[in-house]
Amino acid sequence: MKNYKKIILVALVTIFTFQTSSAQTKSKAKKLSDDARMEWWRDSKFGMFIHWGAYSIIGGERGTKIAGGGAEWAMDKLDYTIEDYEKFPEMFNPVLFDADAWVSMAKNAGMKYIVITSKHHEGFGLWDSKVSDYDVMDTSPFKRDIIKELSIACKKQGIKFCFYYSIVDWHHPQAQGNLYPNYNISQHDDPSVVNPEFPEYYENYMKPQVGELLKNYGDIGVVWFDGDWISDYTTEMGKDLYKYIRDIQPNTIVNNRVDKGRTGMDGMDNKPGEFAGDFGTPEQEIPDTGIDSDWEACMTMNGSWGYKPSDNKWKSNEDLIQKLVDIVSKGGNFLLNIGPDGFGRFPSESIRRLNAMGEWTKKNGEAIYGASASPFEKPKWGRYTKKDNVLYAHVFNWPKDGLLKLHKSIKVKKATLLTAPKTKLSTIATSREVLVDVPMLAPDTTVSVIKIELAN
Repeated sequence: MKNYKKIILVALVTIFTFQTSSAQTKSKAKKLSDDARMEWWRDSKFGMFIHWGAYSIIGGERGTKIAGGGAEWAMDKLDYTIEDYEKFPEMFNPVLFDADAWVSMAKNAGMKYIVITSKHHEGFGLWDSKVSDYDVMDTSPFKRDIIKELSIACKKQGIKFCFYYSIVDWHHPQAQGNLYPNYNISQHDDPSVVNPEFPEYYENYMKPQVGELLKNYGDIGVVWFDGDWISDYTTEMGKDLYKYIRDIQPNTIVNNRVDKGRTGMDGMDNKPGEFAGDFGTPEQEIPDTGIDSDWEACMTMNGSWGYKPSDNKWKSNEDLIQKLVDIVSKGGNFLLNIGPDGFGRFPSESIRRLNAMGEWTKKNGEAIYGASASPFEKPKWGRYTKKDNVLYAHVFNWPKDGLLKLHKSIKVKKATLLTAPKTKLSTIATSREVLVDVPMLAPDTTVSVIKIELAN
């Protein structure tokens, strides 16, 4: 009888402790309006995407075969069985990983937030999950909670911490990718390819894992989903998941891939109806014109999201800086990707590009952070951004004759070089255009910025 009473007492204490801890996991932050909730993100403009997992060991290669496209798809593209692939998480030991150094590189590049792949399509988690043993703490020899270390480093350095989570899971027996030996993108939207066990995976595995990430790692800036294209995932699940996230952390921002509003791999919702999500996600492209709703272009530095040493098609420093300006001039954010290797190192090519972007943003960040889209059509020589009563002319192609031609409706009060504010530039207004007399040599080899204070 004493043992029975003891068991009952322990059970009651356990239940009480669980209920108390569950109540404490919900954010105590004041719930903001949508505009207030989105404000930091809209002002940030520039973030770092990090694709990292067991695929970083493989580097997109298997013997003489090289995976086409992104190396993070190695499990699928290189025809690994689940059993064959499991050896890579068991080998994942990135002893050179340094969360503080990673965050410092992002911060020095001018980035304001970091999005890390907590779990990509391979199914391997980079945090200490209690829902699964297929994670960095239980399966790999590394035994360090990567998500925790990065979240702490971000908080320390004033960078918003965000995480990516894949709806697709090629490892879990109840998830779609597991049913097919050669899972490929043509099956993503095929309504005839349906796994009846996926709802159980969603309720008992996916949703609880997202909950862990929201409850155990402090304030989360953005929850970034991918894999919405699989036929098993429904819009009902998407709306339910969005509500679940906002119930736990009401001020978190969620991308549109939480729901099913996209057609194919389009970035913006274009299906009829109402869909959950706070911003669109153009991938590897920049819209030709601005978009009325919030959006973020995600892009690689070369051709792969995951580490792929065979891919040497790196975008130039100039190209990346101009892409940042182009995106901001159209009202978007730029999420630029890094693919660390299996040791935890950023590729040297990526570091050089981050450094170049950092040098530019340190001098010209005023024209980027908090700026709004251009009120004018894009000029042939570059782009405009605007902030309050100031217009910024980002010049890609410096005029050889020393005269920069602005839109004719611009009324200039004062024009200066952003990097030399004491150097006033003379202007002449004609019936066709406004001319700015600029130095013969561009002050910056990539993008030079002229600050134009507008007359009322």
